[in-house]
Amino acid sequence: MKTKLYEIAHARSGDKGNHANIGVIAYDAHGFSILKKSLTAEVVKDFFSPMSPTKVERFELPGIRAVNFLLHNVLGGGGSRSLRIDSQGKTLASVLLELEISVD
Repeated sequence: MKTKLYEIAHARSGDKGNHANIGVIAYDAHGFSILKKSLTAEVVKDFFSPMSPTKVERFELPGIRAVNFLLHNVLGGGGSRSLRIDSQGKTLASVLLELEISVD
């Protein structure tokens, strides 16, 4: 079975220079187990492939039932250099929440 990520988690995002940071926080322990299993760095890299991340790293934060992703080189130079509409990556969390993930 599949569901939208927003059904089990909320998220925030922002910039780290030319990189974007996306934190995904599960609503409960069951949701966190789904995040750990289904929301991998590879899945996130594929989802954001139109932005051509050179690398995606995933970090687990079990104390707050969260995973954090660092998407390298996706902001077109960063907030002061980029011509992208969202040069600071603030909307990337909302976009990621639309991802369908497996909840088997």
